[in-house]
Amino acid sequence: MTREIAVVAFAQTDHRRTSDELSEVELLMPVLHQVLDRTGLKTADIGFTCSGSSDYLAGRAFSFTLALDGVGAWPPLSESHVEMDGAWALYEAWTKLLTGEADTALVYAYGKSSPGSLRDVLTRQLDPYYVAPLWPDSVALAALQAQALIDAGHTDEPALAAVAARSRADAETNSHAQLRGSVPHGDYLVRPLRTGDCPPIGDGAAAVVLAAGDRARQLCARPAWIRGIDHRIEAHSLGVRGLTDSPSTRLAAQRAGAFERPVELAELHAPFTSQEVVLRRALRLGDDVRVNPSGGALAANPMMAAGLIRVGEAAAAVHRGDCDRALAHATSGPCLQQNLVAVLEGDPR
Repeated sequence: MTREIAVVAFAQTDHRRTSDELSEVELLMPVLHQVLDRTGLKTADIGFTCSGSSDYLAGRAFSFTLALDGVGAWPPLSESHVEMDGAWALYEAWTKLLTGEADTALVYAYGKSSPGSLRDVLTRQLDPYYVAPLWPDSVALAALQAQALIDAGHTDEPALAAVAARSRADAETNSHAQLRGSVPHGDYLVRPLRTGDCPPIGDGAAAVVLAAGDRARQLCARPAWIRGIDHRIEAHSLGVRGLTDSPSTRLAAQRAGAFERPVELAELHAPFTSQEVVLRRALRLGDDVRVNPSGGALAANPMMAAGLIRVGEAAAAVHRGDCDRALAHATSGPCLQQNLVAVLEGDPR
C-alpha cells in the first residue's frame, strides 16, 4: 500500500428494539453530526461518501437515496452505496483513498429491523432454487451450525451460555448496547440454541471517518491505521461447505496480515454464540486476546451496521490507547458465508 489510511472517528446510535417514531434519516442524522464533530470536518470537507444498507429491510427500492438527506443535498458529493453491511462500504472507501482521489471519507450504515419479521426477510439471501423455497430462517441455520460444532466436540451448551454471559457482562459499560448485564439465557429457540445464544433484533446506525497520511494525524490524536483489510466468501450452497470451520475468515485474516504479529483485542461479528467458537479457531485467537469488550453482536446487532460497528469499536480502542493492535471482523449471509477482516494499529507510544 502506498498510502497510510486510518479510522479517525467513530459514532453510533443507542441501539433499540424499535424506533417507530424515527425515519431512517432521523435515525442517521445525529450519528453523522457526531462523527463529523469529532474531527471538526464539515460535509464540504469530505472527499468521498459511502453507505451500507438493505432495501429488503426498508421494503422499497433504492431506499438509500432517501438516507442521503441525512448527509445533506449541498454541496454536491462523490457518493457510492453497497447493498451490504457498512464494513464493506468501508472497504470501498479505503480503496478510494488508496487511489489518491480523496484524502477523507465518510462511511455510514443503518438498518431498521423492527418493522417486519427479520427471520423471514433473511431467507431472501439463500439459494433461490434449492434452499429459499424451504424457508429455513437465520436462527434455524445457525442452530444447524451450532449442532455440528457440538457433534464435532468443539463446544457444548454450557460453553455457549458462557460466551453469552461474558458478552452481555462486558456490555455493561457500553451505553449504546441494546442488552446489558445479567440477561436470562432463556428457553430453546431452535435446539441447541436458546434465546441467550441469539442476537437481539433492533434498529441502529453507525458512521466512521477515514483519512489518509498527515491528514489523519491532523484530525485524530491517535489514528487507528488500517494495516491490512481483506474479505472472502464461502460457497453459496450450505451443503458443500463444512459449518464447523470458516476458511474464508482464515484466508481474509492471512491476507490482512493478522497472523504476522499477535493482536491484543478482537471485535468479532458473531451474532450467535456458536459463531464465536468458529471465528476464534479460524483467527487463531488465544485466551490472552480480549474478544468483544463492547459486548459484540450479542449485545446489539443492528442489521447492516453491526459489522461496521466492530471496526469502529476496534478503532476506538486504539484511539483511547486501550490497545496497540486490534482485529475487526464483519460477516454477512448465513452461517458466516461472507467475511471481512481488518487489522488496525496505533502509532508507537
